[in-house]
Amino acid sequence: MKAEEAVTLRFEHRETEIDVRLVDRVWRTRSDVEGTMTSAARTCWHLVLARTRGRLLVGLRGPETGATSAPVPADTEFLGVRFALGTVLRTHPAASIVDGYVPFPVTESGRVVIGGEDWEAPTYENVEHLVRRLRDAGLLVRSRLGEVEHPTPTRRTLQRRYRAITGLSRTAVQQIDRANAAATMLREGHDWRTVVERLGYFDQAHLAHALRRYVGRTARELQAGDHAAMSFLYKTHSGAGS
Repeated sequence: MKAEEAVTLRFEHRETEIDVRLVDRVWRTRSDVEGTMTSAARTCWHLVLARTRGRLLVGLRGPETGATSAPVPADTEFLGVRFALGTVLRTHPAASIVDGYVPFPVTESGRVVIGGEDWEAPTYENVEHLVRRLRDAGLLVRSRLGEVEHPTPTRRTLQRRYRAITGLSRTAVQQIDRANAAATMLREGHDWRTVVERLGYFDQAHLAHALRRYVGRTARELQAGDHAAMSFLYKTHSGAGS
């Protein structure tokens, strides 16, 4: 069996001109060799486009409840749109794609089929154009997670609505976002004690468990600048989707 080469993914990312309550971040990266990467848990869904050897592959990656290992094809350009928590694509609610991937058809002319219509495939520079068109067509909407129809909702009703919109419980969202923040702080050079104190972990063991479960890396690996490929870590906008 052929041994896989080490994969290093360097991410470029930017904020978007669209209201941050709809889209959180746009990113891109490129792989040169075939291998694997660690995909950290995430609370939001992504639209991902991959151009590889003359083919365009497009699909949705749902929220992920734990760190996983994912294959990386060689010579591939990736473009991703991270939608803010609470953003809903009506044809594929987040709750239906947790820990999953849904591919979209691509026409011979390279257009992406979403909701029965074909759309021009976006680039890193013009992603906003597609997002606005999906929004204007009523396919992409932002739900206000704190609102319910019933004037005096029960706690269970609120929890059920939250999970229906995001695919996750509030507790899961908090734990995943906190682990992501911890990993980011460690990569920025913070000591594990500072991370524990600032983010409210009980102790080093509690932090270590969260990193293994949600990030797939140890604190030491993150602090040492482990160059093995992993998904992009970044801080979410506060209040997104609320």
